[in-house]
Amino acid sequence: MGARYLNDGYTDIAINWAGGFHHAKKFEASGFCYVNDIVISILQLLKYHPRVLYVDIDVHHGDGVQEAFYLTDRVMTVSFHRFGNYFFPGTGDMYEVGAESGKYYSVNVPLKEGIDDDMYFSIFKSVITEVVQFYRPTVIVLQCGADSLGCDRLGVFNLSIRGHGRCVRCVRSLGIPTLVLGGGGYTVRNVARCWAYETAVLLDREDDISDELPYSEYIEYFAPDYTLHPDLNTKLENANTKAYVDALKSTIHDNLKQLAHAPSVQFVDINDNFLETFENDAETEEEQEEEEDRKAERKDL
Repeated sequence: MGARYLNDGYTDIAINWAGGFHHAKKFEASGFCYVNDIVISILQLLKYHPRVLYVDIDVHHGDGVQEAFYLTDRVMTVSFHRFGNYFFPGTGDMYEVGAESGKYYSVNVPLKEGIDDDMYFSIFKSVITEVVQFYRPTVIVLQCGADSLGCDRLGVFNLSIRGHGRCVRCVRSLGIPTLVLGGGGYTVRNVARCWAYETAVLLDREDDISDELPYSEYIEYFAPDYTLHPDLNTKLENANTKAYVDALKSTIHDNLKQLAHAPSVQFVDINDNFLETFENDAETEEEQEEEEDRKAERKDL
């Protein structure tokens, strides 16, 4: 639904924190993911957008999405993830760059354990800035897996909630229509904190929310600090050296230079009122009434 709203121009940011299942493949479930909603969403976006940029900040490599679009230049996938020492799923080396028409349209940023906010964002901003410059996407899909936070049960990074949200803010600042999805995250109280904060970031309301959590029946889950931004520093040593990071950036830069131009595709005319196609999909009378109300609102504009 979020992809359809973006296609119709009904919104410029759509959020589904319950999505982001990036490991599922065409013929198999994988990594707690049984259906790859990201691939399905991107296929929907490709009906109306010549170039889709997929960005993944989960601690695990977005292998299912990369595999789905490995041979095409219509989708550029960019994944920032832990790589090496048999870390799941074991893919995402910097030399996995795509093939055939998709060569150099898969960008992998394999990181070592313990990376902190400043280093992570330095890499993220550098790579995303170059990717957008070379690829010129018309829409972005952002997977915000929260297992890249410090103190995650399955993660090995050292990011704070603000550090994670800084990447979301960077993407929002590009001014490109964006579909924002959830993903991994196995220390549940911090996942809730992270995505609540990033919802505020996407709405440009982050300064309006207090660090002190409001009282509710769930407040004890957030003990002992009861705050939105607890200390998530695991004291895990940052194994990413400056030399390693510089080599990563250099390799990615050299690969992007291989792209002669942003790909384009010919389109046919479409119905101006795309939401009319929802009528056959509506499951209840209430949904049909909501669609009629939206059509009436657009006619009044």
